[in-house]
Amino acid sequence: MTDTEDPIRHPDPDDRLVIEPDCSRCPALVESRTRISWGTGPRDASVLVVGEAPGAGDPDADTWKGGNHTGCAYTSRHSGRRVRRLMRELGYGDDCFFTNAAKCHPEDNRDPTDAELSNCRGHLETELGIVDPAVVVTTGKHATATLLAFEGIELDGFLDSVCEPIECPTLGVTCLPILHPSYREVWLSRLGLSAEEYRERIAVHLP
Repeated sequence: MTDTEDPIRHPDPDDRLVIEPDCSRCPALVESRTRISWGTGPRDASVLVVGEAPGAGDPDADTWKGGNHTGCAYTSRHSGRRVRRLMRELGYGDDCFFTNAAKCHPEDNRDPTDAELSNCRGHLETELGIVDPAVVVTTGKHATATLLAFEGIELDGFLDSVCEPIECPTLGVTCLPILHPSYREVWLSRLGLSAEEYRERIAVHLP
């Protein structure tokens, strides 16, 4: 499917919820990023999707260059469109806010460090306070661990938590871990789930 055939709308860069322009809390991320990737979507969305961090992206792509270049979370050709398409299929295309646990691209697509995630947690907390979602969908292990850190909950076995809601009373939300879009097919086969069954398991826990 080409960019022009894809019905998923690319977010407007002017819609970014910029929390701290030119944030420099993490020197290594300042060096590796092109732009800070801020969250986009309705400020009163029922669902907030949290990714790990923006990938390297492709500056030569027609539209979906990735958050490192667009400054908007989940705007890569692969993961960004895939997550946005999933939420649209679930009926939340216009009722979903997208962001990342770490707002800057780590060099060589490495995992963000614990310190970097901690430094950025305040930005996520601000986003949660503004949007006030009912459910926070966390994509992957690191995004899930970051959200649960607010509650002092340590993640023990990510796959066991997939599609299993976790109440977060401190934040006043329900955390719903799902698979990271880049590895969805691999893990779905290991979990013995079809794509349709996976969507159904997510849908039952959305508001």
